[in-house]
Order: sequence, then C-alpha cells, then structure tokens
Amino acid sequence: MDFLECNAALATRKGWSRSAVPTVGALGERRGFCPSYGARRMAESAALLVDEVLPHQPMRQWVLSFPYQLRFLFASRPELMGKVLGIVYRAIASYLIRKAGLTRKSAQCGAVTLIQRFGSALNLNVHFHMLFLDGVYAKNKQGKTTFQRTNAPDQQELAILVHTISHRVARFLERQGVLERDEENSYLQLEGMDEDPMQQLIGCSVSYRIAVGPQQGRKVFA
Repeated sequence: MDFLECNAALATRKGWSRSAVPTVGALGERRGFCPSYGARRMAESAALLVDEVLPHQPMRQWVLSFPYQLRFLFASRPELMGKVLGIVYRAIASYLIRKAGLTRKSAQCGAVTLIQRFGSALNLNVHFHMLFLDGVYAKNKQGKTTFQRTNAPDQQELAILVHTISHRVARFLERQGVLERDEENSYLQLEGMDEDPMQQLIGCSVSYRIAVGPQQGRKVFA
C-alpha cells in the first residue's frame, strides 16, 4: 500500500488525477485540486484494480492521443468519445488475438481504460490510457482456459494498427455526420457551436491559446 500511495501522489503531481474538490486558501474559499484527496482516490482506485479487477498476468499500457480537432470534438460530444473508445478497444484486441494465432471466437482479451482530459500544462487534451492484457485467454484441447502471452509490437505493426484505428474512426465520424472529407482535406462539421461561448473556451484550451483578456488568442507555448 505504501508503494501505491507513493505512486498515487506522484501521479497527482504529474496531472493524472481528475478529481476536483473545494479547498480553502489564505484568501478564503476557492475551488481547485487537492493533492491529498487526489492521492487518496488514486491509491483506492489502484488497489481496487489490482485486488479485484486485473488478473495476475502481464499488462501493457497503450496511450492513444488525438489531433486537436478530435480533442475538441470529444470534449464537446462525449457520447462520440465513448463510441470511439469502443472502436479503439476492438482494434487493439483483434490485433492481439491475431498475433497469438487465434480468432475472436476462440480467444478473448481485456483492458481497463482511463480517460485523461488534460495535459501537463492543464490544457484540454482528451486522450486514452489503456491497460491491456499483454496476451489473450483461450481454451486448450482439454477445455481449460489458459493465458497466452504475445510479443511486444514492432514499429511496422504499430504503424499498421494506427492506420487501422484512424480509418475506422474516420468512417464512424463520417456516418455520424460530423466529419467531411474531400480529396485533400478532412474537416469537422459542427453546426451551431460557434455561437456557444463554452465551445470557444474549449477551442482555446485545446490549442494552447489564451481565451480571454487583453492577450486573447495568444499562444501560450510556441
């Protein structure tokens, strides 16, 4: 537990905690991030996963980031983000099953995903941290379920997998009517969002720009 608490505190400092609770400062009440509360929640979540959810098998973390436009879309339309997460999971799970030389009918994989909504600069950056089994479960000839570990992916396999995920996500967003593509470009079709002040704030946060004040529109990082 000391190890979990130590890493939870480190994770909170690195911006992995998503919990916001009221805190009291020198100038009165304010709302912000409480490291103690975040560390406790992180330790509790880690203990739950280790003790009751994750099997005692090798795990591999897959991190999926998105272009600015999709970060904006997922922050504005979380129901689409949930569907995309399913697409990503199925793509990686299918890859692991094929790598093990099996089929989806004969093998199963598993994962736990943590959706992180901000980056190290506290900018809006929706991305996925996925803890996948580093292998698959399948039944042997005796009918007993066993775990079969897979080798680490190489660069070519990762490139193919990224292309597959990108293609499937794009097709899904096209069917939803929020993505249009021509021969050279792809762009989002989001009607009515330009008039919403919150969407303007989201757009500035995604692109590292100052949203309000005399320096509005200025980029924080070059």
